[in-house]
Amino acid sequence: MRKNEVKFFKDMLLERKRQIQKNIENSHKEITSLTQHDVGDEADHAAVSTDRMIEEAISQQLNKELTEIEYALGKVKVGTYGICEMCEEDISFQRLKVKTHAKYCITCREIIEKSANKN
Repeated sequence: MRKNEVKFFKDMLLERKRQIQKNIENSHKEITSLTQHDVGDEADHAAVSTDRMIEEAISQQLNKELTEIEYALGKVKVGTYGICEMCEEDISFQRLKVKTHAKYCITCREIIEKSANKN
């Protein structure tokens, strides 16, 4: 992968990282707000509880993606970004545009998914 392509993806990763961090911060504020809500009756309590569970699930997913982005940025630093961790071939530019923190090329990803579905 050429240097300008790596820089392009690094910038995308950093921008997504900033977005996620902002979303996580907003989610934490929302959870705190929900926790401090005065609940009038059981229906209100159920609604607040459901909203809190949704916010926590979203926050968990964002944290997972943030970890994957940090891992990809580490690969940028050591010069292995864009290389499939299974077959060691280049991951296509188009795949990286869709999922900048991809660890596997499309073919290897399909193999992983198929073997996971068999178990």
